[in-house]
Amino acid sequence: MRIVVTNCNTTQSMTEEIVRGARAAAGPGTTVTGLTPSWGPESAEGWLDSYLSAAAVLDTLRTYAGPPYDAVVMAGFGEHGREGVRELVDVPVVDITEAAAHLACLLGRRYGVVTTLERSCGQIEDSLYTAGVLPNCAAVVGTGLGVLDLADDRRTEEAFLTAAERAREAGAEVLVLGCAGMTGLQRVVGEKLGMPVVDGVAAGVKLAESLVGLGLTTSRVGSYARPLEKRRGWGRGR
Repeated sequence: MRIVVTNCNTTQSMTEEIVRGARAAAGPGTTVTGLTPSWGPESAEGWLDSYLSAAAVLDTLRTYAGPPYDAVVMAGFGEHGREGVRELVDVPVVDITEAAAHLACLLGRRYGVVTTLERSCGQIEDSLYTAGVLPNCAAVVGTGLGVLDLADDRRTEEAFLTAAERAREAGAEVLVLGCAGMTGLQRVVGEKLGMPVVDGVAAGVKLAESLVGLGLTTSRVGSYARPLEKRRGWGRGR
């Protein structure tokens, strides 16, 4: 099985970190390939960045000329574009935002999201709403760190733990890493917090594997149906 993981920004080092986390979660026989858009924001940190990122990711997949793949994992937490990618490609598409939230709902009654900047919280709430998992979210809390600041592991851990306490006080029983750049952090903070911590990249990979294994992909009835004249040359996938 081959899974393509799309970074939502142009920072190659972040793509590499995301791919490491994805490969750590993948089962035997699953190959993970990371895609970095050739244009777009260096880090997606707001509405404008998110819309530009969505267009760049869609363009990257639309023009993809590599080996066929069986699923796409979109590694941009709260970013736009998942509906467009589902219309574009012929394989399952898993967004890490809803993947993490769905798994969190299996682990506790309410979950909290710890993300980067406070300005990202509303955008994440909107993404959770459209995915149908906002009612179970106790809080979306920012650490005050920018996406590129996450390279400082010690600073990230301290900021995450502080924000996590706010989420727990709001009623969260499970925590979700609210940025793909935080992948791997769950192993460090989970024990200290004494509560489950879900990494969206790992959740996305495992759900993608499950969908492929079950032979399921995006419905073409209704919302994601494509006009016949636009199908040619779209969605290489398998």
